[in-house]
Amino acid sequence: MATAEQHQSSIGKYLVVYVCILAIAGLQFVVAYSNIDGSRMLTRMLILACAEALLAVLFFMHLWVESRGLLWFVGIFTIFVIFAMQYGWTDSLRLLNGVPWAR
Repeated sequence: MATAEQHQSSIGKYLVVYVCILAIAGLQFVVAYSNIDGSRMLTRMLILACAEALLAVLFFMHLWVESRGLLWFVGIFTIFVIFAMQYGWTDSLRLLNGVPWAR
């Protein structure tokens, strides 16, 4: 009996999170079609995308029930990977445009 009640409450929690993610997606649609400049749109879309990703990772990947140490590790590791990916952009631009001193 307790497991059925616990299962119902968890389904309700996931439905609420799912509706929140759908609402954030709707807000992204509204921001995309609003008449604002590019930097403001980029900032707003990045904030909404980060909030949406955080909800999805915490609830649908069950990270909200894990220890704080694992949460910190995943967060720091993700930030490290994003910065490491950005490090390679300068080299890819060099490959696209050629070496400037070789001309």
